[in-house]
Amino acid sequence: MDPRNVQPQPPAPAPIDPFQDLPWVSDGTPTAEEFARRRLAKPAEPVATMGPRAVLKKTTMGLVKMAPSKRELDFKQDVEKVRRNFGGLRQVTVVNPKGGAGKTVAVLLLAMTFGQKRGGYVLAWDNNETQGTLGMRAQQDFHARTVRDMMRDLHLFRGAHGRVGDLSQYVRAQGEGMFDVLASDESATAGEMLTAGAFAEIREIVSRFYKLIFVDTGNNVRAQNWQAAIDATDQLVITMSARNDSAETAARMLDHLEQSGRQRLVRQAVSVVSMPPTRKDIDLPAIRNHFAARTRAVLMAPYEKLIDSGEPLRYGQLSNNTKDAWLKIAAAVAEGL
Repeated sequence: MDPRNVQPQPPAPAPIDPFQDLPWVSDGTPTAEEFARRRLAKPAEPVATMGPRAVLKKTTMGLVKMAPSKRELDFKQDVEKVRRNFGGLRQVTVVNPKGGAGKTVAVLLLAMTFGQKRGGYVLAWDNNETQGTLGMRAQQDFHARTVRDMMRDLHLFRGAHGRVGDLSQYVRAQGEGMFDVLASDESATAGEMLTAGAFAEIREIVSRFYKLIFVDTGNNVRAQNWQAAIDATDQLVITMSARNDSAETAARMLDHLEQSGRQRLVRQAVSVVSMPPTRKDIDLPAIRNHFAARTRAVLMAPYEKLIDSGEPLRYGQLSNNTKDAWLKIAAAVAEGL
């Protein structure tokens, strides 16, 4: 090659100093901003805080420090997903027209998990058109008021009226669960059905005080308040027991939603399958495959005797296996918010 045709190569760029643009005072003294950015430039190496690796660190007085296990890293990643800022009010609606499909339990466990990891501003709302059981499965408060009482007193919250202290007269605080419950009418002889307008007005009021709303729904997909809840949904959660009848009812409901123009809501949905005490005579692969093809994620909720008992649920009484599983479900829900 003729050396006369060789183009001179530009000099290699000098290494970039990440601190070159920092403001310095005239005498060369670094500023507080420089100090803060140098401190953040190199994050500390992660150290295990869970499991046998954390025990080893403790027993050796910190002389042996091991990196977190994959399980711990996955756990922390799920917690971060649940804790992230969603940029405003978000509504998660839990559906399946069949009774006994685990809707109420899912609402409670999702609200508990988000409440525990985020620190409050979470509401579980029973939007059953008549009698619901969310208030029965939740912890009791100093009052037994329901959404019917709130509807009667909506004038107290209209306009700029109403404070969080006023709202506490209608929602039930869940203590260690770090969330509140707005129960539906617990009388079998309830009054008129909730309208779409009533749902919208109640939602506008509670949205002033909560960042996350988990809505339990009834079994009538044609009810006005069921349809209104779907229209306000940011993330849909479909629950079912690991039975063909429960799964088929959920699948037919998805048909209804898609035929009514809500295909995107269905595609982004999270499906939750509640496991029985034994896997005998259940067609789990068929259920998983069907909903995996139609929704964004399918997750299993393990059997829990406390849940099956029908008694009020306390987060502290749940098994670690159940807590871990519902954290994984909550993280999947958070990804859609």
